[in-house]
Amino acid sequence: MPLLPDSVLDALRKFDTPTICNVLELFDARSRTSGYMDNRITPCFPHLPPMVGYAVTATFRAAAVPRGGDVYAGLDEQVRRLAEIPGPKVVVFQDLDDPMVAATFGEVMCTTYKAFGCVGLITSGAGRDLDQVQPLDFPCFTGGTICSHGYCQIVELDVPVRVGGVWVNPGELLHGDRNGVSTIPVELAAATAEGCVGLADAEAVVLNYLNAGNATADGFVAARKECSRRIAELTAKLKALVA
Repeated sequence: MPLLPDSVLDALRKFDTPTICNVLELFDARSRTSGYMDNRITPCFPHLPPMVGYAVTATFRAAAVPRGGDVYAGLDEQVRRLAEIPGPKVVVFQDLDDPMVAATFGEVMCTTYKAFGCVGLITSGAGRDLDQVQPLDFPCFTGGTICSHGYCQIVELDVPVRVGGVWVNPGELLHGDRNGVSTIPVELAAATAEGCVGLADAEAVVLNYLNAGNATADGFVAARKECSRRIAELTAKLKALVA
């Protein structure tokens, strides 16, 4: 998948994930209930700014002793591949254990991933070492927290994974913050970044009216109509950009 210009990624980072989702809805390119992870995936560090990067996928298990007897099996090969992949990367793990029995990541793994150009990590499993990982300013999204790594092993690399109800393919563009994680179709990314500005301006019509005080029902209805008009114009503009 070709990399987007840094200017597009920088623009996407300026907006929260709900705004990204709202703009993506305007394209009618996918169902409004698809493309984003469900509430099984939550942020470990909700104070961090939005994360934007390309998925580097893997599967994980920790319930059984690895055949080679080596915990953290597969990490060396994963790092070699990370070193060869350009652009900001987000490590995405599918935990194959059901239920999860041990943490997918800790301080060492997050420090390693950050050193090799990763900007975040998502796992359907658990994390640990949260006090040590927090100072790294490395966004992590998990299905829980578990104190032990068990028989930690990376099973497969660069395969489609299912996390939070969403299939994530290698190279998929991801956006995440304290509200959750969404995929962004790469062909819509530039228009989505542009659309966030227009959507914020349209919503400001209603917010500014309400925050001014002395709101009336009629005034509220009028503000909403103007907001809707601007969103309709924005939708037509965005669809023309990607037509």
